[in-house]
Amino acid sequence: MGKSIALFGTSADPPTIGHKKILEELSKIYTFTISYVSNNPSKKHIEDISIRSYLLKTLIEDLNNPKILFNQKVSSQWAVESIKKCKKIYEFDNFDFVIGSDLIKDIFFWKNFDQIIKEVSFLIILRKDYPVESNTLKMLETYKVKFKISTIQIPNISSSKFREYFNYSNLPTSLIDIVKKNNLYESTKLVE
Repeated sequence: MGKSIALFGTSADPPTIGHKKILEELSKIYTFTISYVSNNPSKKHIEDISIRSYLLKTLIEDLNNPKILFNQKVSSQWAVESIKKCKKIYEFDNFDFVIGSDLIKDIFFWKNFDQIIKEVSFLIILRKDYPVESNTLKMLETYKVKFKISTIQIPNISSSKFREYFNYSNLPTSLIDIVKKNNLYESTKLVE
């Protein structure tokens, strides 16, 4: 059997304990997990990509797992470009593109969707309150999208929830001091 590769791009604004759990679990399933930070064209990011990528790199270095690779060089706001870069750098043909169930219905509108579905399979990570709806499953089948629904259990936290409630326990321990010392995400707190 060949090597199995997971491609996990994320906006990570900031990386949370959810991102950490996903990376840890992917490393148990795949030969390698390649992760990077990207700018999602449908999101407004709070911190610059250089800060977010530094945070994700720090998290991955702290995990100290040779099966989890951080490579910001593959980043693009377009999934199709990140996939091409990965295939060129790592010289593998089979990638599973990791995506949250909250975003799976958006893939049909992605740039070069028809090309992407020929290049990768999708690994869908279920997020609480975001089931994969039956009409989305039908569309995946209609377009012959290769996909698996993961059994990975992740904490019910997201970057946007962290920014809303500002609970440091939702950040990986290795990032708390960096976020505090640099006053990152402070502007998202409500001041009364």
